Amino acid sequence: MNQPRHRPLSIGPIRAFEAVARHLSFSAAAEELHLTQSAVSRQIKGLEDELGAPLFNRGTRSVELTGDGQVLLRAVAPSLDRLDTAVRQIRTSRGRRRVTVNTFASFVSLWLLPRLEAFQRANPDIDIRVSATDMVVDLDDPEIDIVLRYGGDHLVPAGTPRLFGETLTPAISPWLAEQIARGQAPPLSTPADLAGHTLAEEDDNRPTAEFLSWRRWLTQHGQAGLQPRRWMYLNFTYQQVQTALAGQAIALARMALVADSLERGDLVEPFGPAGRIDAPHAYWMVVSPQSVARPEVQRFRDWLIEQGERTNATLTAQSARSVQQLAQAVPEPVSPAPPRSRSR
Repeated sequence: MNQPRHRPLSIGPIRAFEAVARHLSFSAAAEELHLTQSAVSRQIKGLEDELGAPLFNRGTRSVELTGDGQVLLRAVAPSLDRLDTAVRQIRTSRGRRRVTVNTFASFVSLWLLPRLEAFQRANPDIDIRVSATDMVVDLDDPEIDIVLRYGGDHLVPAGTPRLFGETLTPAISPWLAEQIARGQAPPLSTPADLAGHTLAEEDDNRPTAEFLSWRRWLTQHGQAGLQPRRWMYLNFTYQQVQTALAGQAIALARMALVADSLERGDLVEPFGPAGRIDAPHAYWMVVSPQSVARPEVQRFRDWLIEQGERTNATLTAQSARSVQQLAQAVPEPVSPAPPRSRSR
């Protein structure tokens, strides 16, 4: 015997139910859905009448799901997520194409944004959405196409493209370098001279922070106990770079992120190549498996790889010039003068 067919539920009340269940608040759900609170209440009441069961226990100041409400929410929430994802994909495929890239804020500010205009000029049909967060995002998130990650290779899937590694170097502004040369600022010819200056330090508790710290650099340069004139603690790498550009402090700069600033002369390495140290981490590009086949994602991925290669080339050229300059600065050995003959 065939089961009687019930009238399908309307999407409007279902969305209202999901919003109220998520917020446990009729007013918050109404604000999210751009409806009045009474309109949301009517939709929930109609849905409860349709199902023949209450979905919420309504208190004076609280709202709770009933057992039936919890059952319905477990079915509704993932279904709406899949529906919204499908709608976004259809709209994207029929309209402008979009690529969403996620990475940490300093990488956006110092490396990605200065280059992004060139990609957009060459690809006017692709919109780029940048999501900046220092949290590790889920690669299964349907909203994310590409993640630019920093850390060890254990944080990324096997075969993930490596954009570049990490090298750190003290960096100052040309203005501060000139002040030092004129004797109007404390000297800065050896690591010990850092005691007379302000050091910009990353104030961070992430596992990678210890490898980016001044204390590690000082230890490797025989100055483990050195105390600078003052510390300036900052949350983000780009803030440290800004203080160095302004001549307010000496930054321990991440060379890959300031390669262009060093190339233009906006920043100066006071100790040259001798001041550089490597960190055991790298910058990686991870493409979401669900996005890898999309042409616009492939185009942006290829562009990122190309930009990474250019950054590596810039760093290699800077190192070669530094070595050449160092060699030129070393005086050639002077041949001893021939002995004078004694006159008799």
